Amino acid sequence: MLRHLLRRIESRTLIFVIAAAGALWAFFNIASEMGEGETLDFDKKILLALRNPADLSDPIGSPSLQEAMRDVTALGGVTVVTLATTVGVLAFLLHRKRWHAAILGATVVAADVVSELLKSFYGRPRPELVPHGSYVYSSSFPSGHSTLSAAMYLTLAMLISSLEPNRGTKSMVFVLAVVLVLAIGFSRVYLGVHWPSDVLAGWCLGAAFALLGWTVLLKVGDRDDIAVESA
Repeated sequence: MLRHLLRRIESRTLIFVIAAAGALWAFFNIASEMGEGETLDFDKKILLALRNPADLSDPIGSPSLQEAMRDVTALGGVTVVTLATTVGVLAFLLHRKRWHAAILGATVVAADVVSELLKSFYGRPRPELVPHGSYVYSSSFPSGHSTLSAAMYLTLAMLISSLEPNRGTKSMVFVLAVVLVLAIGFSRVYLGVHWPSDVLAGWCLGAAFALLGWTVLLKVGDRDDIAVESA
């Protein structure tokens, strides 16, 4: 029984490692094409499709939709991500899930640091085709909002799922996380502060961190239960 469980864990670990490697490969592939200018036509088409052709300063949709997009984009900002991560870490610690807390905190911090380093390395300018609908202060590639939201929300969903026995609840948590990540990335393009390829790269990078966090949990997550039983 134990040997079967260990083999299952090892198989799942290998799958997540391969998936994380695939996400990183996708990121660097997008980065390579971006550096060669191959994504520019695609980026322009998507960005302009979200604007009024008669007035590029006017995103499609009503003023209410535009305001909603600003609200959505804030969910992937440093302030909200920091607050959500802090609350998540404290909640896991209160439930004596120390590895869960450590994985969430480490994943988000690592994603933020790597994202900022990559922004400095690539130094891609922000889109100049349209006015920006949100304040920006750093380079464009990869999208920090997309990276952080994917890393934090997907990792949080994975950690909650690991503690939740109900399959319906597990599915709901993951669906909500994916919807949030997609909505935040879309809002960055809609507001004209990122090229679509910035967002795609950010999703790949953030997903890679989440998958690595999941891999770590498969290896060490059960130690929390052992520690609690022996306490």
